[in-house]
Amino acid sequence: LGRHDLLVRRKKKYAKTTDSFHRYRIHDNLIKELAVDRVHQVWVSDITYIRLIGGFCYLALVTDLYSRKIVGYDLSLSLSLDGALRALQMALKTHSPEGLIHHSDRGVQYCADDYIALLQKNGAKISMGEAGNPYDNAVAERLNGILKDEFFLDATFVDFAQALKAVKEAIDTYNNLRPHMSLNYRTPAEVCMAA
Repeated sequence: LGRHDLLVRRKKKYAKTTDSFHRYRIHDNLIKELAVDRVHQVWVSDITYIRLIGGFCYLALVTDLYSRKIVGYDLSLSLSLDGALRALQMALKTHSPEGLIHHSDRGVQYCADDYIALLQKNGAKISMGEAGNPYDNAVAERLNGILKDEFFLDATFVDFAQALKAVKEAIDTYNNLRPHMSLNYRTPAEVCMAA
């Protein structure tokens, strides 16, 4: 069908989630040449949108780069700093890794004073991708695609409560049941527990 141009092209509205034109400091990319070889060495963060009948809500994720485990998340009706901050707080509540590098895009949420202060308070080094280069945060971007394509978070949900229930189920299944080829067909939770 694709070769004969017979596929139906889906036209979807999308929400821009990265605003990198702001007054805050931009940090260097610390993971560009880094060989990640242990759990909680690097966390990657990103925000993606979830579609509702009446608009959008926003899913902030913090993911361990080595194990691919989602260690913190928050679903919010707004793109304000609060959702990203709550996701980071969730991750730090259950993990307090030494020598952590936190990597993100240059979005205003990740550069904001409160977010940076929480990272620094917990001894994390701060790393950010280059402007306009999604490959600098490829694992986080790929995770967004997995959650939407494989766990149906690309659906249009009736309301926030329905979206939140779907997000919780998707993350639990992703962390505990979905094997990754890059992890020798183990789940993120198995890799985390083995470390």
